[in-house]
Amino acid sequence: MAITQIDNKTALIVIDLQHGIVALPPQQTVPGVLENAAQLISAFHQHQQPVVLVNVAGAAPGRVDRGLGSHGSLPDNWSTLVDELPRHSDEILITKQNWGALINTELHQQLQALGVTQVVVIGIATSIGVESTARQAFELGYNVTLCSDAMTDLNLDNHAHSIAAVFPMLGEVGTTQDLLNVLNR
Repeated sequence: MAITQIDNKTALIVIDLQHGIVALPPQQTVPGVLENAAQLISAFHQHQQPVVLVNVAGAAPGRVDRGLGSHGSLPDNWSTLVDELPRHSDEILITKQNWGALINTELHQQLQALGVTQVVVIGIATSIGVESTARQAFELGYNVTLCSDAMTDLNLDNHAHSIAAVFPMLGEVGTTQDLLNVLNR
């Protein structure tokens, strides 16, 4: 697992770091994810690379055994992004109704208009929103990079499986520090 390069136009896609989602995974994993996400957002701002903040405000239609409603009623601030994320006026804000951020949203078109060829995907949950977005990005032809310490999952076994078995087939996997080292070359 290694991050070898960053394309000239690379976007950081931050998945579902919102009040309703960060409350779900094992809480010992969340502070590190938020800290690493904040470092990456700041670095992308500094290098004038696009930052995409994604939240989820619903669910795709269709029958499922377990959906958002399985967690009980949703709090009022469910889809509000957490305060720990550094904000900048030129960020792309995407609200999705499904797991991945590139299907049934305007994100792909916006990235194409900016000339983006690579995406770095981080956030919560590793095996749901992050993996779905990474799969979609790969299938759309983007170079994909994933920072394993800037994501977590509701189930840490699923997190480990995505990082070890799925992500290496979709792109390059490393740590936040690995990416910062390449970005700051």
